Amino acid sequence: MVRMSIVLRRGTPADAAPCGAICYEAFKSVCTAHHFPPDFPSPDAASGLMSMLLSHPGFYSVVAEADGRIVGSNFLDERACIAGVGPITVDPTGQNHGVGGRLMQDVLDRAAERRAAGVRLLQAGFHNRSLCLYTKLGFHTREPVSILQGKPVGRKFAGYEVRRATAGDVAACNRLCRQVHGFDRNAELRDAIAEGTASVVEHLGQVVGYTTAVAFVGHSVAETNRGLMALIAASPEFGGPGFLVPTRNHEVFSWCLGMGLKLVYQMTLMTTGLYNEPEGAYMPSVLY
Repeated sequence: MVRMSIVLRRGTPADAAPCGAICYEAFKSVCTAHHFPPDFPSPDAASGLMSMLLSHPGFYSVVAEADGRIVGSNFLDERACIAGVGPITVDPTGQNHGVGGRLMQDVLDRAAERRAAGVRLLQAGFHNRSLCLYTKLGFHTREPVSILQGKPVGRKFAGYEVRRATAGDVAACNRLCRQVHGFDRNAELRDAIAEGTASVVEHLGQVVGYTTAVAFVGHSVAETNRGLMALIAASPEFGGPGFLVPTRNHEVFSWCLGMGLKLVYQMTLMTTGLYNEPEGAYMPSVLY
């Protein structure tokens, strides 16, 4: 196999369109090959995500070029002590040349340089090659996660009130995240509050759970499954391909199925470095 001459560089906002086109085609190619719906409905949707990631100061970006042409990109969410990888995408016409491995090693080197306590990612369960690559790079498989999508549930749980999160909720939400995961995601939470996508659930006058969005890019934590289900039930929509529920959480997973939500496909949570077994109810984002 002849390897392309690959040059890596930092991404810039000007890379959004070519990176978005590659992102769309890469996910479409692998998903349709395994008979699953693509993660992005159009190249414009993928470019919109790329534009946000390439301009956000909390994300590190790396672009791979071959002969002056962009052939792939990868990102690292650096907003917390745990870093999240992705999306990593490689031009389908440039596969099998080591581009993906170079892009992954670059963000891992970046995380080591920044002394991140750990690195996490969500891997498509049907994609054997990426599972093997990440394992070889030192990632440990932690648990299967289900993507769920469907019509909004539109229900309320007695004694559980869901409302939009405000800056005044940050301290309580951070305490919950530390209680469940051992660290908080303060910057990510503040971004979601500023964007108007974050919600909290209260029980007996106390914040017992929060979500940055019940969506592919949102994470949620709660003291109990009931708080988590209240957040899901109150969500007006499930952004992107769907939201992610740890499959082993039988109560929440089965309740979602009972509410008419459908399984899109399975993902795998993988980690390096610090990992605490969650103590409470949670739903990861596609990053972790």
